[in-house]
Amino acid sequence: MWNRILALVIKEFLTLLRDPRERALIVIPPLIQLIVFSYAATFDLNHVKLAVYDQDGGHAAQMLIARFSGSPNFQIVARPHNHAALARLVDSEQALMVLNIGADFSRKLLSGRPADVQLIIDGRNSNTALIALNYARGIVDTFNRDWLRTHAHAQMPLRLVTRAWFNPNLESRWFIVPGIVGLLMMVVVMMVTALSVAREREQGTFDQLLVTPLRPIEILIGKALPGLLIGLFEATLIVIVAIVWFGVPLRGHLLTLYTGLFLFLLSASGVGLMISSLATTLQQALLGAFMFLVPGVILSGFATPIANMPLAVQYITLLDPLRYFMAVLRGVFLEGASFSLLWNQFWPMALIGVGCLAGAGWLFRHRST
Repeated sequence: MWNRILALVIKEFLTLLRDPRERALIVIPPLIQLIVFSYAATFDLNHVKLAVYDQDGGHAAQMLIARFSGSPNFQIVARPHNHAALARLVDSEQALMVLNIGADFSRKLLSGRPADVQLIIDGRNSNTALIALNYARGIVDTFNRDWLRTHAHAQMPLRLVTRAWFNPNLESRWFIVPGIVGLLMMVVVMMVTALSVAREREQGTFDQLLVTPLRPIEILIGKALPGLLIGLFEATLIVIVAIVWFGVPLRGHLLTLYTGLFLFLLSASGVGLMISSLATTLQQALLGAFMFLVPGVILSGFATPIANMPLAVQYITLLDPLRYFMAVLRGVFLEGASFSLLWNQFWPMALIGVGCLAGAGWLFRHRST
């Protein structure tokens, strides 16, 4: 019995390792992913973009600002002079936090009274906001201890008043649930499309399809449409569950949401058909889909912010359609972003989708000759 089992095991290994492409898929991608993901998947925040709105200008205010600027966790990127400029910085994601120091800050501290400092946080990414808030609290606690040592008559000098925009209570569910919509759509659509051509090629029916009157573009559309329709249907169900069951607010327009959804499904279908047209067996198609799905999720900003990743990895994320769809989902759900504000997320998904579909169509013709 064991001899038969051993013979079968050897046969499976020979089948698996016979093709040089499969050997490369098994060994090389995990090593590359280990290196890339180790840099990309981090919850540490370095150089948090901070704007400082200093209405006081006194010595005590400068001491507090110096502690933030001297911290390796914060980077002062702007000094707005009014509330309108402050709001634009947060809305456009140029600043994750705003330190708002009141006009009577120094006077209150020098008179021995406690002074309030407002910290405005972009709550669209609740995990990042909470980590950055903890960093800020640590700086404020250190400032309080040092001030009490040098001013014996003072009470607890500095009180931090926080306000989170777009997610007032920093509920992680509001951040995670919209992201899951994109994650699930990517998995479903890519698996449907990635296996379609490879299945027919393995069964020997794809060559028969090529000799029919159908042109490659017609085959391409016929293969892409099922994934698009399935994705639209499932996305609608998931969005309804997110709003009704989980209570995630939908502050934007459905037209904006479905425009982003359609373009994302188009790009995911294009990537899936590209993988399917390159694969000759179902096993290769599955490995190819897995090769793209895991980096696609890690590099999308679903769990860890893209701004924390090394610059080289940030450039790689530009090829990930899920990166743009995450911004669309969270912008429409939490921010109520308009179509014009999300245009910079729409056109890259359209470009990826058209490019991949064109590449898949070219491979259909190339393999048919």
